[in-house]
Amino acid sequence: MSGKKKIYFIINPISGTQKKDLIIKDINRYLDNSRFDYEVKYTQYAGHAAAIAREAANAGLDIVVAIGGDGTVNEVARSLVHHTTALGIIPCGSGNGLARHLQIPIDPVGAIQVLNECVIQELDYGKINNIPFFCTCGIGFDAFVSSKFAEAGKRGFLTYIENTLREGLAYKPETYTITIDGNDQLIYKAFLIACANASQYGNNAYIAPNASMSDGLMDVTIMEPISVLEAPQIAIQLFNRTINHNSKIKTFRCKKVNIERKNPGVIHFDGDPVMSGKNIEVELVEKGLNVVVNSHSSPQPPLLRIFSDFYEDFNQFRDELFEKHKRILRSQQEHVRNSLKRFNK
Repeated sequence: MSGKKKIYFIINPISGTQKKDLIIKDINRYLDNSRFDYEVKYTQYAGHAAAIAREAANAGLDIVVAIGGDGTVNEVARSLVHHTTALGIIPCGSGNGLARHLQIPIDPVGAIQVLNECVIQELDYGKINNIPFFCTCGIGFDAFVSSKFAEAGKRGFLTYIENTLREGLAYKPETYTITIDGNDQLIYKAFLIACANASQYGNNAYIAPNASMSDGLMDVTIMEPISVLEAPQIAIQLFNRTINHNSKIKTFRCKKVNIERKNPGVIHFDGDPVMSGKNIEVELVEKGLNVVVNSHSSPQPPLLRIFSDFYEDFNQFRDELFEKHKRILRSQQEHVRNSLKRFNK
């Protein structure tokens, strides 16, 4: 017996935009080989990450690291709940909501250094209609956009923004009956209802700025119907962590919430959409998941960190916009060439 901790690195080869072979090189170079033995596993189909993680948990491995976006993280994490095996994250997805909440560096080398320190905490997770989620879940507009994002067939911040702007103008708020911890009952006409274990959707969009993954409570955010004129202010507050100060936002904390609506529809868990019935049950499970955390994280990111993250997201948005512009330009050039060929025949 070597006494080393055993790790599986699970890679989703199609998530995000980073080249995964570079991440493997970083693991080979920067992971502390005196402390860890590891294997790299590639997913081959939807749900494969969950199967690999389940195998690792049943075998008693120490850590399973999800290399990918929030979908990959969710797949891995839901197979590790109530096991001793800990979740690690090397984020390389479109939103990276859980990694950002935990202040795990987006840079793979920084994330590997977090693994090297190997500080593990028991954290909470949630369930929506018995489906585990670790960051956020919800119904209404955010679930609707998640379904459109999934249908788009491509990822990235730009795709999400495009869907949000396009669909937001047509989306109609619904009326919901909300029961809190089996007692208090509220009726709201709402644009969306988000239940948060962690603070953000991803891309530093903070839907529940004060959410904690270790307080035994989930933060519920209700957004009342908003006008086109009010939308820009909401968007700004979403990114500068002050959305809970808006008069259109109602918040509360609880362990369990029941939400009833008039018709079946889509819900989402960590950004993944699924169809559901009229009745939605959301509950918080305390200390159900071991996670490798950043021991140097602070309760609130400093202002410089917020601006740095915003600059990073802006650069990602700019790069995606530039790539899309190049694709359109190439398409237009090809169209012109084909037209000239037909004209010269």
